[in-house]
Amino acid sequence: MKRERDPRINVGNISIRGYFILFLSLAAFNGFHMTIFRFFEINGMLQANVQFVINIFIVYVLVVTAIITGSIAVVSRISWSRPMQKLSEAARRITRGDFSVRISPLRKDGKKDYIEVTFDDFNTMAQELQSIETLKNDFIANVSHEIKTPLAVIQNYAAVLQSDSLNTDIRHDYLKTIVEASQKLSMLVSNILKLNKLENQEILPKANPFDLSEQIRRCVVAVEDQWERKQISFELELEESTVSYDEDMLEIVWNNLISNAIKFTNLGGTVFIKLKVHDCYVRVTVSDTGCGMDSETQRHIFDKFYQGDSSHAQEGNGLGLALVKRTIDLFDGTVTVESLPGQGAAFTVCLKI
Repeated sequence: MKRERDPRINVGNISIRGYFILFLSLAAFNGFHMTIFRFFEINGMLQANVQFVINIFIVYVLVVTAIITGSIAVVSRISWSRPMQKLSEAARRITRGDFSVRISPLRKDGKKDYIEVTFDDFNTMAQELQSIETLKNDFIANVSHEIKTPLAVIQNYAAVLQSDSLNTDIRHDYLKTIVEASQKLSMLVSNILKLNKLENQEILPKANPFDLSEQIRRCVVAVEDQWERKQISFELELEESTVSYDEDMLEIVWNNLISNAIKFTNLGGTVFIKLKVHDCYVRVTVSDTGCGMDSETQRHIFDKFYQGDSSHAQEGNGLGLALVKRTIDLFDGTVTVESLPGQGAAFTVCLKI
């Protein structure tokens, strides 16, 4: 198999200047050799004292060999040993958990040889590892916080329920609070498992054709108690469309977008859902008349555990929109958000037909 050359490499490990210096060194020693024998020849010493000349030649060969070997060793150290030492030291720091290590380039001319390309790849690897480590720490911290809150509620109210002096109504309210906290905890674990499955999924389940508009209607009806409780009205403008995707996975998208719209819409507000069919794609927009969001929140809205509006933090865990984004990415679609503070938000999903 023919080995392909890395297109980033534009120079050899030993430069032309290095070869030129080595060539001049050998040429100088060769000239020195000819000069010595010419000197012996002129002075008639080649025939007069052969043993002496042989001894001189042996010493000369040893000196030349030592100098050539030393030159090769210096070139080898500059070209290989020193870079490998830097790479080894950096690798040891990585194994100790120091992912901030970076290897600076050795060449000053900006060109790339195999060593410089290896350094670049090592720095990229270290940066990715540092990002993964940061995400892992953030994930653990966020999950710990999200789990700790409902557990504390369950523990505190369960402790109070042990008292025999509580009347029936208070006991009922406390039990209801415990049930709600346990449901939130169950939803958090479920969403974490779903997100982990989606993030590690490379091959999608077999897609089957289904009516997209009918699926959206079912998702709206499924949360009817939520929007009726807040006296929210729904306005649907759905064109008939048949798509071919994994139906259960796509349902995650609509459930989270609709629940999100309900959560951030004030009492008596309105949620709009529009489904438009174009030549080669469908566009679904879920918008609301809620509190909206600023540009900074929009930049992080699809990040795991991010909740821009802390006043609604108890109603979710910051994983819903991350699930939406990952699912749509798996379908090679797009999801975008448009919003202004106080003017609601509109999430638009585009999928190929």
